[in-house]
Amino acid sequence: MGSTTRGTHVSADTDARTPLPHVPDPTRVTPQDARELSRLFFRRLAELEEGTRAYQYTRNTLIEMNMSLVRFAAGRYRHRGDSMEDIVQVGMIGLIKAIDRFDISREVEFTSFVLPYISGEIKRFFRDTTWAVHVPRRLQELRTELAKAHDELRTRLDREPTTAELATLMNLTEAEIREVRLASNGYTSASLDAALGGDDDEDKESVLADFIGAQDTALELVEDLHTLAPLVAGLPERDRTLLHLRFVEELTQAEIGERLGCSQMHVSRLITRLIARLRSGMLAQS
Repeated sequence: MGSTTRGTHVSADTDARTPLPHVPDPTRVTPQDARELSRLFFRRLAELEEGTRAYQYTRNTLIEMNMSLVRFAAGRYRHRGDSMEDIVQVGMIGLIKAIDRFDISREVEFTSFVLPYISGEIKRFFRDTTWAVHVPRRLQELRTELAKAHDELRTRLDREPTTAELATLMNLTEAEIREVRLASNGYTSASLDAALGGDDDEDKESVLADFIGAQDTALELVEDLHTLAPLVAGLPERDRTLLHLRFVEELTQAEIGERLGCSQMHVSRLITRLIARLRSGMLAQS
């Protein structure tokens, strides 16, 4: 491990449970070391009773060690105009939720598990606070479409488009265009073409659009869910129950076995077979 944890030693608690190294300052642990240490702390957290002093220490250390993940995720939104401190505080909510819901037995990397939680909280923060006044969702969506139409026509006509021209392109009435423009006054934003000043000439040529925006993987997820839904609906009731217990109630295989009156090994085989069947069905429709 890195230099931040070389001075660690095993804590005084030397019983049969997972021993924990002493971490003098969890906030200074490097991301690489935090990844390794987090596995130990999550194993110990699963062994402890919630609400005990040892549980709180282990949970708080996990939070402090992984704060760098919050700062990493928050950095993607530094040009949104909001205080970075506020964005980090919101991201911390996602980190805490992820720690409380993470199951080390699933053999999933915590980094992969936590980042969607952090980003989700930050996006929810922008969604709830960016609009200064309540605006109907239809107008919120049309605001984006109007901006695209405006840029397209301005490029094509080499001048500012008229309201009538915008209405024709968007297949709306002029009154609706004016309504969308009025609603846009309730939105606080920065232009994607806004120059980001700097000391170097190269920095002066940079614009906001160069630093934000990414492929929305959630669109792929929506398509997968639409494909999966009829396949799940066509399953026998027992199989649907099994999926619900595992992926909605998030029970362990042992807990499902107790609920259904069968062994954990049998539950594992059933889930593996069921997932393979659904995967084949989705591939056949792709």
